Amino acid sequence: MTDTNAVLTHIESNVGIIEIARPDKFNCLTINVLQGIGHALDQFEKTSLDIRVILIKSQGQHFCTGADLEQVKSLLTNPQELSDFIKFGHSVFARLENSKFPIVAACQGLTLAGGCELMLACDIVFACEGSRFGDQHAQFGLIPGWGGTQRLTRVLGLRRALDLFYSARWIDAQTALHWGLVNYVVPEDKLHLEALNYCLKMANKSQLGLVTMKSLARTGQDLTLNEGLELEANLAPEILMGYDVNEGISAFVERRKPKFNLR
Repeated sequence: MTDTNAVLTHIESNVGIIEIARPDKFNCLTINVLQGIGHALDQFEKTSLDIRVILIKSQGQHFCTGADLEQVKSLLTNPQELSDFIKFGHSVFARLENSKFPIVAACQGLTLAGGCELMLACDIVFACEGSRFGDQHAQFGLIPGWGGTQRLTRVLGLRRALDLFYSARWIDAQTALHWGLVNYVVPEDKLHLEALNYCLKMANKSQLGLVTMKSLARTGQDLTLNEGLELEANLAPEILMGYDVNEGISAFVERRKPKFNLR
């Protein structure tokens, strides 16, 4: 399989699915794979009336073992191309983090280095029981280049993040769950189904509500508590006056399922 078809997409109900399809290369990230993820986001944003949630998954035994080191090595002689590669990865992961869609990752096998950085840019993470997580940049004389030093520290705290950076060790799924690196650990044969079912349940919720809560939570990480509270307090009345709130409360009173706007 070539890089040109290494990222597959399809829509299931109101869930847009992005699937990395380089199982023979442990789903390593190349420029073309990153472009494929970006193109998938473009597609889903253009058809946003049909999509409320995005699920990212991979084929084969492993979610993603990081950047393709063969491609990285080929770029070392061209500083501009290497810089462009790093910056492009940054931009794609930032798009995931700041997307108007909630984004769920389903991780099997190994999720390492750049693969961990990809996972960190997602909102919710499902892992299978045999999966493992880590950052191996130090083992190859590298450093994270796609947000790992910042996102992993914010998720795990300074000491646990530095431990993973310094030691390059892998942690198992239960440790990742205990540390808060992943949200759910499920049997391997149920990973993608459990993650999809979670997405389908989210897709029945108010898209405006999900998007607003994601934006407030992520923006608030870079604000003081008082600034974040003020941002929430200022935005809440606008949301409360909207269609979805009226529909949600009316559905509760009338004992029926709400029919939220897809916009």
